[in-house]
Amino acid sequence: MGIETDTKERLLACAKEEFLANGFQKASLRTICAKADVTTGAVYFLFHDKEGLFSALVEPAYQGLMAALAKHFAEDAEEDFTTYVHTPGDHDDFAEMLINALYADYDAVTLLLTCAAGSKYENIVDQVIALLEQNFGAMAVRYAKSTGREVNPFMTHWLSHMSVMAYVHLITHERDREQALRDIKPVMEHIIVGWLQFAVR
Repeated sequence: MGIETDTKERLLACAKEEFLANGFQKASLRTICAKADVTTGAVYFLFHDKEGLFSALVEPAYQGLMAALAKHFAEDAEEDFTTYVHTPGDHDDFAEMLINALYADYDAVTLLLTCAAGSKYENIVDQVIALLEQNFGAMAVRYAKSTGREVNPFMTHWLSHMSVMAYVHLITHERDREQALRDIKPVMEHIIVGWLQFAVR
């Protein structure tokens, strides 16, 4: 292992500990560097600044989450509501895909969801809610057309918000991936049934 690689790994390990303990905004570069036994110059050389250090920890998790959502949204776009019949568990594959993305690096996702204030990721939850609402809204239009009813904008917004917050709650309360998957499946079932009942009126 080269000196630069070793320094980078020590900085990332110490930074993760500091960011998890204090959040991005209050995290101290001096503390991180002291624990990593390097000068602050090493951070600027390897990561440019504190934001770059934080990004190095969370960007792969962020990209994994966005990729999982994009895949799901592409599948939703092909849903034919004229023939769709809901059966319990028919969204289990999506739940598993999303849990896999979230739990691939639990600490990085925890940083994203609970420690990112002051960084460029601080609005990640609102960003995902907006993406989900856009997707739910497009689906609701097609669903309304197939049923001869109209979209209920308040419920599509509320259900989008509740869907995202269910996963946020899960991450902040359950570290074990398998238990998280067992916990989220009935929540997903509740949300899907609610969406089918109330996304249109």
